Amino acid sequence: MKVDILTIFPEVIQAVAQHSILSRAQDKNALSLGVHNIRDFAHDKHRSTDDYPYGGGAGMVMKPDPTFEAAESVMAADPGSKPYVILTTPQGRPLDQNVVRDLAKREWLMIICGHYEGVDERIREHLVDDEISIGDYILTGGELPALVILDAVTRLQPNVLGSEESAVEESFSEDGLLEYPHYTRPAEFRGWSVPEVLLSGHHGEIARWRRAESLRRTLNRRPDLLERADLCAQDQRVLAELKEEHNAGD
Repeated sequence: MKVDILTIFPEVIQAVAQHSILSRAQDKNALSLGVHNIRDFAHDKHRSTDDYPYGGGAGMVMKPDPTFEAAESVMAADPGSKPYVILTTPQGRPLDQNVVRDLAKREWLMIICGHYEGVDERIREHLVDDEISIGDYILTGGELPALVILDAVTRLQPNVLGSEESAVEESFSEDGLLEYPHYTRPAEFRGWSVPEVLLSGHHGEIARWRRAESLRRTLNRRPDLLERADLCAQDQRVLAELKEEHNAGD
């Protein structure tokens, strides 16, 4: 997968991309990452990428010309393909695992990091294919959201994670549930013991326990997810028991 990020703070992206999953993905050639400084395409001596908004108002607005030229320069290096261009903005559609899975299937993403009061509307209208928000709050810039998107889509690329099951069983995976609890050594810590079923070696019982705990955690923390989760008849029975247990404890 190829990802190009357009930003006025390339060092922020580069610092994170040198570590952990993102570094491993690049080493395995599962990710080709390009980080491009929009300031390099500014034409004044101050390398300005923003200006005052027409009509007045608070804040500054990202200018269209440096952003367009940065994007077009990257595209010119691969004229046979076209990237899917994303703008990070609080006005965008919410990022969730379904969006991540869709983005992860694309061969080339270009992410434009929004800044200041926003971007010139012509960037939205004539350059961007998608606008994505990572939450209903305001950040200083789009670098953190760009890194969130980058990390989320990269870890779904083949051979990036150590185990294919790791991505499948995570929270918000294809079945739509939160993930079950995890334990590791020691088996007892400060009087708190690992559930005996996990020490039993009985894979069928372990699988059933994990599924039940996944349902329990989703019911307790994100019951809204159950409305669209992919549940079998056995799941429905377990969920009914958990609801009775929960109601009895109220």
